[in-house]
This record gives sequence, C-alpha cells and structure tokens, in this order.
Amino acid sequence: MLSYAVYSEAGGVGKTTLTANLAVAHARAGLNVLTVPLDPQDGDLSYLFDVDHNRADSNADTLVHHLVDRGKGEFMNLIETVEQGVDIIPEHNRLEDLGETLRKEQEARSDFGESFPMWTQLQRVLREAEVHKHYDVLLVDPPASSGPHLYNALDATRNLVMPVEPSGKGQASVSGLNDLVTNLEDQLEINIGVLAAIPNRVKGTRDQDAIIKEIETQGFDVPVVLRDRTSLLEGCWREKCSAYTYVREHRNRERDYELETLAKFDDIARHLETEGGIEAPDPPESGSLERDDVRVQA
Repeated sequence: MLSYAVYSEAGGVGKTTLTANLAVAHARAGLNVLTVPLDPQDGDLSYLFDVDHNRADSNADTLVHHLVDRGKGEFMNLIETVEQGVDIIPEHNRLEDLGETLRKEQEARSDFGESFPMWTQLQRVLREAEVHKHYDVLLVDPPASSGPHLYNALDATRNLVMPVEPSGKGQASVSGLNDLVTNLEDQLEINIGVLAAIPNRVKGTRDQDAIIKEIETQGFDVPVVLRDRTSLLEGCWREKCSAYTYVREHRNRERDYELETLAKFDDIARHLETEGGIEAPDPPESGSLERDDVRVQA
C-alpha cells in the first residue's frame, strides 16, 4: 500500500486541496483510496468532499474513539464514499481534544502498568482493521501545527508529500525542509521519506524560479510545478468537490489551462505510485477528462 501524509508546516499552501485532488487522481487510475483527514478546524477535507454533516454529533462513533480503543462499532463503519469512489473518514469535533484524550488514556493505563504510546495509535487502528488489504493508497491530511495529529499521521504513513508556496513567506520553510524532516524523525524515532515537493501557486517570477531550484538542489523530487489557479481551486471549495468534478460539472466551457492542471494532478499521482511500487490498473491518459461521454484532451 502506498501511504503518505500531505504536510507543510506553513499554513495556506493548498495542502488540503492537493490532498483531495491526489486522492481523486489515484482513484481515476482504478486504485482503492482511503483518506484520513485529521485537521480539527472547519474548512477541512471533510468539508471539501461535503461529508462533514455529523462533525458536531456527540453520539457519533468517531476516529478518536477508536484511537483510544473505545470504538462504538466497527472501524470500517466510519468510512464514507465520495466522488470517484474515494473513501474518507470524516473529521469530527472530537479531534480538537485529541491530545488531551490520548494523554488521559496514557495516564489511566500507566496506573495499571500498561503501555500506551500516544503517537502510534492511528497505525494500530489501521493495522487492526487490515486497511492494507482493502486499499491501494492511504492519504492522511494532518494540520500544519506539530502535535498528536501530525505525529500519528507520520507514524502511520512514514512518507511525506510537501506542497510549497515559492514566496517570501515560504522561503524560510523551503530552507528548513531537511531540518524539519530530521527533527520529526528524531522526535518519532522513525525514518520519514519525502516522496515529492510540489511548488504550488507559481506565477513564473524569477524569485519563484530561484526558490524551486533551491528545493531541487536540496535533493527533493519536484515532479511537477502547479501554476496559480485561484479561480479553479476557490471554485472547488465553493462547490465542495475536486477540481476534476468542478471542471466537468461547473464550468460552461473548457479552459486549456485548467485541463493542464488536472493533467498535472494525474502526473503527480502516477509519480507517487511509481515511487511506492504501485501499478495503477487503469491509468487515465494525461489530461483526459470525461464530460457527457465525450473525452476532451488537454
């Protein structure tokens, strides 16, 4: 199973949007995809896929219940299916208190001499549910801040895909990418692979080109560069769907530059599948999009 977390320590770089579109891109190739979003804030992956209706239901079974081994039902019953057959475990407001919940469980078990490592519980839950037997790809979308959400995501996936905005604000994070990964490895005592760095919202300025070259110089793989597509991606959030669905169902005409962006999402997915040793059974032609049974080529 190919597993990775889409993560950047800088907020506002399009992390969740990238996660959604990579999930759909993997599914378009015939792969079974599970997404596990862990961001407790509103405007998250569950919102983008329009499955956050029960996030405030105090009686609902949630991922947090399962992380402390108190699930109200089967883990697989948490899963909902969204566009292109992508499966997702919707976020719940209980994620806001995940750190405190895990700490209380750890303290309670220590009183009885039991071990409860806080950062490995997502991996445990996924393993016990035999997720690797049901899915080809696992994507986890943690928040930008360090803490139990991020650490559980990294322990469960051991791989990162890092969106980077090549701007003045993003310059510091670019320079510290290697240090960031090293620090996370030291804290979790695991090895973390960086499958790709994805420059996002690129406008083609000389300064941005210099930052992208710096990323490559540091040894990070940059399979594609995503141009600034504000209108397209804001449309995804407005209509609560991926870019593929937005172009197919909410645009009255094809725009070549948007089809090019879809092709790049497909290209990133194929690159990651190759890196993870996954062979997609039915990879779509690069940039292809079905609309009313008519195939339009970028």
